[in-house]
Amino acid sequence: MRRSAFLLSIFPGILVGCSGDKFSTYQGYVEGEYVHVASPVGGRLERLLVQRGQTIDAKAPLFQLEDDQETAAREQAQEQLKAAQAQLADLRTGKRNPELDVAEAQLAQARAAEQQAAQQLKRDEAQFEVGGIARAQLEDSRANHAIKAARVRELSGQLEVLRLPARQEQVRAQNAQVQAARAATDQSAWKVDQKHVAASQGGLVVDTLYREGEWVPAGSPVVRMLPPANVKVRFFVPEAVAGALRPGRALSLRCDGCESAVTAQVSYISAEPEYTPPVIYSNETRAKLVFLVEARPSVENAPKLRPGQPVAVTLQ
Repeated sequence: MRRSAFLLSIFPGILVGCSGDKFSTYQGYVEGEYVHVASPVGGRLERLLVQRGQTIDAKAPLFQLEDDQETAAREQAQEQLKAAQAQLADLRTGKRNPELDVAEAQLAQARAAEQQAAQQLKRDEAQFEVGGIARAQLEDSRANHAIKAARVRELSGQLEVLRLPARQEQVRAQNAQVQAARAATDQSAWKVDQKHVAASQGGLVVDTLYREGEWVPAGSPVVRMLPPANVKVRFFVPEAVAGALRPGRALSLRCDGCESAVTAQVSYISAEPEYTPPVIYSNETRAKLVFLVEARPSVENAPKLRPGQPVAVTLQ
């Protein structure tokens, strides 16, 4: 009789649930799914921006690691990107204006020399007709004019080449260098960003695991948080009640110190039965099968509950 009275005092909800009452009450407890916030890169903890027990909003800064080396690497990558972009622009535009000016001046000089040679050839041809000069002198004049004309064509071609951009293969190769430099810049900027860690979602700061000045290995959590959406209630119901439960079923929670009932909804129903909850060890109740049920309160009501807190669950 004493043992039965003891079990009734611990889990009255199990017996009430078997009675078929529509608004059955079961005993449960609050559990939290903690979020361990870490940085993928290591470093000395320079600033810890939150403290244990503090409630923060999403995107609030949590901690900062030293970033001198990463900042220098980012600046180096940015300068290398600028140099690669400048080289690509130079290949696409051809030679500089001063170089073009020199080539144009040389071409003008060659054209003047070609015109002078043409006039001399014309005079020599006239002199040869009247017998004033020998044929050898006329041939020299013709050869000189041909040389000057060829020089004009040569410089004209060189000027056209100078005005052209680099070959497509060179431009394509330099463009690849620009893309590689941009990727290196993005990577270095990412590393700097990882040294400044912010909260991806709001919630309660449960604990801080390092102090300022300590070395934090890569991937080691610095802050442990509990977002409101990660608060849930676990309780057990008999097999006869579990078959009628569905996700989304409304229920109310009552706890010691709660001013009013906290509403919640069933979020999970175990597909495998268990024997009586682990806290009960008796031959009388061991044969009874129960199912684990989880329920989640709304984000507004979640801060009213604390992990480990016992609650009374009433199905609606």
